[in-house]
Amino acid sequence: MPGISSASLKQILNLNDFEAQARKHLPKAIFGYVQGGADDGTTISHNRDVLNHIRLIPRILRDVSACSQEVTLFGQRFASPFMIAPMGASAVVAHDADNAMAKAARAARIPYILSANAITPIEEIGQSYPGCWFAGYQKPDESNIERMVKRVADSGFTAYFLTADVAVGSNRENNKRNGYTMPFRPTARLAFDMARHPSWLYRTGLRTVCQRGVPRISNIDPVERPSIFSREIDAVTGYASFSWKHAEMIRRYWKGALIIKGVLSPEDAKLARELGADGIVVSNHGGRQLDCAVSPMEVLSAIKAESGSMTVLVDSGFRRGTDIVKGLASGADAVLIGRPFLYAAALGGEKAITRAIGLLQREIHIDQCLLGVENCEALKEIAQA
Repeated sequence: MPGISSASLKQILNLNDFEAQARKHLPKAIFGYVQGGADDGTTISHNRDVLNHIRLIPRILRDVSACSQEVTLFGQRFASPFMIAPMGASAVVAHDADNAMAKAARAARIPYILSANAITPIEEIGQSYPGCWFAGYQKPDESNIERMVKRVADSGFTAYFLTADVAVGSNRENNKRNGYTMPFRPTARLAFDMARHPSWLYRTGLRTVCQRGVPRISNIDPVERPSIFSREIDAVTGYASFSWKHAEMIRRYWKGALIIKGVLSPEDAKLARELGADGIVVSNHGGRQLDCAVSPMEVLSAIKAESGSMTVLVDSGFRRGTDIVKGLASGADAVLIGRPFLYAAALGGEKAITRAIGLLQREIHIDQCLLGVENCEALKEIAQA
């Protein structure tokens, strides 16, 4: 079945619009998995409240005719200061979503980060976007680390994001209420939910099974690829015994850029710097891990002060061009955005993702011009209120 029409796509004017349309298209269980957070979901709303509270002071009568939003990250030049964040099980939400996001990001010259919890193999994405980035959960075992790092490197990836804020799986009550479980367990309620959304059922559910067979978590291990029905995937998040000494092992074996994702403490930023990390992501996992965690924007400046020469990235709740401007003005080098791009993939694949990227790029351009800044470096010097 066809995806969203070109006419309908034109009616989507910002990243928030994709969520509203995706709610209608996706089964409740699938939509809830993407949208939801931990416990009461207060961290998700808090992320937005903090961003909305920040105000910008524009400068006038400056020549902004040559405005550029290009940035350099880990030795690569990109068209914009944002990227597509890693999201697990994306190809269950939208048909071939990982490839669609990788291809759209490559064409737009922005970074794409593949999740270890994807069902699309690393090797396949390495062909869709040579040189893109990987976000992994690692077993606390040196042999496993060495072999996994080799697999990522052999697939052509250039940056390794260690997802460090998932020592255990979080309490996601909304998933249980909606019938979304991992390992996946079909129920009559879930079947009814999917049957009420035939567009998703045919465009994603059945097509994915026909293309790949039973979906498998493909990138969590050097060899093992458990199916979404396997009890093994109870442990596809982090590992409670994983510590800084294991991160040091990754640093020893991985020769590309190493980024620690999930930093909210200045002290942890200092430890990452001392480890030899090339970058950090200031993140509360989009509100999906510890509920009542601070917003990254509340601690970004303090973490920046401890970052030294590391690249500082930020995520969690960013949706508008003004949000990205605020992130950069507070010390970030670029911003990760997840959910809206997955909603776009669910609605219209690569075409819709390209639309989402373009809308955000347009907003950033307008915001830069109205603020009176020519480039992203100048954004770090603008005043906030």
